[in-house]
Amino acid sequence: MSRWKTLLIVAAVVVAGLIGYRLLSPAGTAERRGPGADANRTIPVTVVPVAVEDVALHLDALGTVQALNTVTVRPQVSGQIDSINFKEGQEIKKDEVIAVIDPRTYKSQYDQAVAKKKQDEAQLGAARSTLKRYDELIQRNFVAGQDLENQRHTVAQLEATVVADAAAIDNARVQLGYTTIRAPIDGLAGIRQVDVGNLVQGGQANGIVVLTQVHPINVVFTLPEQNLEFVRTLDAEPLDVVALDRSDNHQVATGKLSVIDNQIDATTGTFKLKAEFANDDNALWPGQFVNIRLKVRTIANATVVPAQALQRGPEGTYVYVVKEDSTVAMQPVKSGADAGNGKILISEGLKVGERVVTEGQFSLKPGAKVLALAPGETPPAPAATAPASGDKPAEGTRRRRGGG
Repeated sequence: MSRWKTLLIVAAVVVAGLIGYRLLSPAGTAERRGPGADANRTIPVTVVPVAVEDVALHLDALGTVQALNTVTVRPQVSGQIDSINFKEGQEIKKDEVIAVIDPRTYKSQYDQAVAKKKQDEAQLGAARSTLKRYDELIQRNFVAGQDLENQRHTVAQLEATVVADAAAIDNARVQLGYTTIRAPIDGLAGIRQVDVGNLVQGGQANGIVVLTQVHPINVVFTLPEQNLEFVRTLDAEPLDVVALDRSDNHQVATGKLSVIDNQIDATTGTFKLKAEFANDDNALWPGQFVNIRLKVRTIANATVVPAQALQRGPEGTYVYVVKEDSTVAMQPVKSGADAGNGKILISEGLKVGERVVTEGQFSLKPGAKVLALAPGETPPAPAATAPASGDKPAEGTRRRRGGG
């Protein structure tokens, strides 16, 4: 047998094998059954009934946590730090001692002011006694009138000096008091910026520590200007505000709307709002970003469906509704605001009790027959399919051929 005949025989065997595999495979079986073989196939889908709930309408925004008050504690007098009386991160109450500056210089200045006042008071006493004697002697012409007038001016001058001495004492007392640095507010101490032994200057740029008041605490956020009138009309009583984490999955804190800014930002078309939170558990931290949900009103007896039931097409939004005969139909609907918990408000198109498809919509078309399943329910396993009539004889034939 020539080489070409051998190649032709091998090629014919390969083609015959491919044709046989195509006919015996499931795809080939489907082709033999024809295009309408799966027309009546039942499609498993997840179905949820349309419900009625009281829906709270919210406005969502991204907010930044801000301390109610922030104070950089700076020394008001110069000197050497004698002691630091707080720990970093400590809760500090108002008027608690934060640090002490060496007070000896200011104590001596205070003592000098006190001594100077006593000296001037003694001189004033002597001048007043002299003036009294001059008043008695002027009546007997023992003292010139000019001397009496000069003594009166001396007394007045010394009285003014004593008043100035009292003011100097007060000033020295204040300067001495500044050597004991106290907390001006209740707050949380930050990182210490000076150490014991450092020399500090009054009013220096770097403070000793920064105190932030976090009980209560504020969150600042913005809303589009079209919401301004809506929010202002509801400002008769403080609106409820919820702070959520960045993933919108966890409620961090609840508070009240406290301030609506008095102007709109012309560059962004937004306006600022401020909400106040008690923050007793320190869940909010200055500088933190949180998602804000501002509750504006509640709609009673609203029609809601799971958000995943809503589909969008060229003609708008729709859902698949399961009818009594277990077929589906496309139902156009008008959707509203987010109802929370993965649900959405339906303002038109559905009735309470109707069943809508929430999973499996991509395999559906109007009129398709479905198997309605509850959420989390799995479809039953398909029954084993009996082999085709020609399959077993063919297998037996192959066995016989192998045996023969």
